[in-house]
Amino acid sequence: MPAPVLPLADIAALLPPRGALIGLDLGTKTIGVAASDPDRRLATGVETIARKTFTADAQRLLALAAERNAACFVLGLPINMDGSEGPRAQSTRAFARNLARLTELPIALWDERLSTAAVERDLIAADVSRAKRAAVIDQHAAAFILQGALDRLLRIAQ
Repeated sequence: MPAPVLPLADIAALLPPRGALIGLDLGTKTIGVAASDPDRRLATGVETIARKTFTADAQRLLALAAERNAACFVLGLPINMDGSEGPRAQSTRAFARNLARLTELPIALWDERLSTAAVERDLIAADVSRAKRAAVIDQHAAAFILQGALDRLLRIAQ
């Protein structure tokens, strides 16, 4: 049976009390990956995966989740500013459905509106060069997405 793919608020009840979460910022050419600590307080960038095939990408993600004893994937869902879902959101949902067939870990969808723009602003403010920004923006965006989800889970638990 495939893993559940649900909004973050609906996944919260399915999560064990501890365990790292893996955050993903899905791009057309790369996947930014972040992970939380087991207590789910802090998200940090892990790596940027150059997209190849779905199978290769999924194998790497599942290996990263296994290394960290992850409890869940958090996938950034690129919703339009008006709340509608375009082709990128549909592609993200398809990726989540396909990944769900390969794992028992639940997959939470989290609204990632403006995450990359916010991260880019922070990196520019920190005077990071354009080349260095390009190399790290996806994993920083994944950490931004995951941190937002962690903060929301904390509020749900209170």
